Amino acid sequence: MTSTAVRPVTDHRPTATDPPKRRHDAERLFNRVALGVLIAFALLWLVPLVWALATSIRPAQEVVTDPTGWFTAHPTFAAYGEIFDAGKLPYWYANSFITSMLTTLLTVVLASLAAFALSQTRFRARRAAFLLLLAGIMVPGQVLMIPQFLALQSAGLLNTYWGVILPQVPNVVAVFVFKQFFDGIPRELIDAARADGASWLRTYAQIVMPVSRPAVSAVTIFVFVGVWNNFLWPLLVVTDPEMMTLPVGLTSVQDVFGVPYAQLMASAVLGAIPLLAVFALFQRRIVEGIAGTGLK
Repeated sequence: MTSTAVRPVTDHRPTATDPPKRRHDAERLFNRVALGVLIAFALLWLVPLVWALATSIRPAQEVVTDPTGWFTAHPTFAAYGEIFDAGKLPYWYANSFITSMLTTLLTVVLASLAAFALSQTRFRARRAAFLLLLAGIMVPGQVLMIPQFLALQSAGLLNTYWGVILPQVPNVVAVFVFKQFFDGIPRELIDAARADGASWLRTYAQIVMPVSRPAVSAVTIFVFVGVWNNFLWPLLVVTDPEMMTLPVGLTSVQDVFGVPYAQLMASAVLGAIPLLAVFALFQRRIVEGIAGTGLK
């Protein structure tokens, strides 16, 4: 008598644990693809910077012979020394820091005050005022340069720090960023402060601004970088070499040297170093500020 083994029946129906597993695998694949894309873009961004740095430390003869070369057996910092000797680099750095910091400070204070009024107070035509403010984004800055130049000339502010700073303080984007962040603050917090007798200015200074550090950090960094890199406006209002900002001053050095690539690349590296330091120190603040203001 033979016994027949009964093969167990296997149920191939999907279990409750299969969809989460597939979802997890899909998320891992997406994260890897996203990481690969970010690395590719980072390399594309770094290649010109690395090439500029490599070119700036190559001897002038090597650069003339092979402008696209990357490596040298005889690195030298002669190009940086020539820039320091030919220009007024300490003045330009100081001017750029002063104008960038003062412009950033005034922009943060005035833009946050305007955004606080549009976000937390109630007045007639508030929505119309905000739409009119946003319409200013569509006006090219170059259109306003001649009237601004004539106004500063009549006020005697050419070749001064205020001539560089004041036209760059109004910033519609900064107002928008602050308003988006202020809109997310619970209204009950504002009402409680007002019920306790706090004025609008005290509510702004002691309640709203302390909780708005991500927005303040983001606006501070973006405005500072924009003012530091601004070339056209300082070029128009500053003619004194000792009052020039770094981008304008380095351009005058380039005019002296003509086409030598080593000096040009050294100028680019010197201009980029402060901005790289800012991004390296405050990159987390930039991400927090963008996420907190809702700008995706």
